[in-house]
Amino acid sequence: MGDPKYSNELDIAVRVVHMACCLCQRVQESLVSTTDVQVRSKDDDSPVTVADWSVQATVSYMLSESFKNEKISIVAEEDVQTLSRPSSSTLLQSVVKTVNDCLAQSAKFGLKGPIESLGPSQVLESISRCSSSGGPKGRHWVLDPVDGTLGFVRGDQYAIALALIDNGEVVIGVLGCPNYPMKKEWLTYPHKCYKNMSKLSDSWDEGCVMYTKRGSGEVWMQPLIEGDRNFDWPNLARQVEVSSINDITMATFCEPVEKANSSHSFTAGLAHSMGLRNQPLRVYSMVKYAAIARGDAEIFMKFSRAGYKEKIWDHAAGVLIVQEAGGVVTDAGGRPLDFSRGIYLEGLDRGIIACSGYALHEKIIAAVYASWDSSNL
Repeated sequence: MGDPKYSNELDIAVRVVHMACCLCQRVQESLVSTTDVQVRSKDDDSPVTVADWSVQATVSYMLSESFKNEKISIVAEEDVQTLSRPSSSTLLQSVVKTVNDCLAQSAKFGLKGPIESLGPSQVLESISRCSSSGGPKGRHWVLDPVDGTLGFVRGDQYAIALALIDNGEVVIGVLGCPNYPMKKEWLTYPHKCYKNMSKLSDSWDEGCVMYTKRGSGEVWMQPLIEGDRNFDWPNLARQVEVSSINDITMATFCEPVEKANSSHSFTAGLAHSMGLRNQPLRVYSMVKYAAIARGDAEIFMKFSRAGYKEKIWDHAAGVLIVQEAGGVVTDAGGRPLDFSRGIYLEGLDRGIIACSGYALHEKIIAAVYASWDSSNL
């Protein structure tokens, strides 16, 4: 990525996301093996875990320390309302321990951690520091600490997403996918099966971090750091790009697992009308964007139900990664997504369509226009 602009920011962001991936792996292993206070429900009944708060605190702390000379702005999903309640003292202790265990490993990732462990008030401060609303002016880091928390709780796919928006434009995208298998066909299996499958394959490798800068035309993928190995740039990175398939009948499309805020019936109807033969790849989180960027799928369609508003942290990093890998991402009207209007993707026309190329994209846009009036969305 020849242009030095944003190089330091990208370097820090990749290392921090690697740290967050390791944190999440440890928490997910404990979630799968035990039942305790690590999962709570938000006001909208969606789950939030120790990992969500711990990643947000860790990333917030590391970004703030790495860019001390800036008045840093972070837009992120979680707040401290639940953790601040007296009834959540045990939960807060778990978050504080998880954060400090992660920060203690900072040197492994080439970063400088705190001299002393953080206390509860410092952890809460780091989480609450991520209260920016973004906007069209200035630089804003955008974080989804655990995208696909439901998948995370179930021991399945999830992502850590970090992006940098500069004057309304996404300029850096980093996507950590701790459970993303290196073989496309393994995506159809539950994560709990991967360990058994690994015994049958010498090429098995689980987890990656993808990253890019706007205008580079390059997306790189690094394996996660395992065991006692230290992060050493470029960390076995290899370049990835979108699929070359432009025959829509041969394409694979991704859609969300959750039905609460998207319409599977409409996407299924579209797929049938366009002659798609392959079964949809249903995965949690922004792993869908990773699948397209790496050529494992060609299409991602999400059409939100009435009243649901898409948030920028659910898309910023993934959108840029698909675009720089050679793909196309717009709303259903063919317009670019606007990340300059606060925490929501305001002005979104019906839904989001991401494709590996313009030929597929144009066909889907046309099919949406032809089918929309009968969709009841």
